[in-house]
Amino acid sequence: ARGRDLIERCGEAIAIYSGDDPTAMELILAGGHGNISVTSNVAPALMAELCRLALAGDRAGAQAINERLTALNKALFLEANPIPVKWALQHRGLIEEGIRLPLTVLDEQYHAAVVTAMEAAGV
Repeated sequence: ARGRDLIERCGEAIAIYSGDDPTAMELILAGGHGNISVTSNVAPALMAELCRLALAGDRAGAQAINERLTALNKALFLEANPIPVKWALQHRGLIEEGIRLPLTVLDEQYHAAVVTAMEAAGV
């Protein structure tokens, strides 16, 4: 509701972007311009397609992708950002292992949840 109100008040004078992956689709469908995304670091093609479909007004297509990303959106915030993102990218072999202070490694109790969420999303 707040995002929709902002879009209505600003019109085309200001581009409005979501900064919250779970609610990005709805904001874009309401007239938002895109998403500044955490999840896109792990699932860039899916998030780009979700935004493309939502910008085109394809609610059903965007919703299908949004549902695939739901668990991943949650899993990437099991600890402070960007800790789960870095772990997911390391797990996939996309970046080297290691993390610099003040960040710490992802607690082992969350590893399975992140892997399961990535698998559910198809990444």
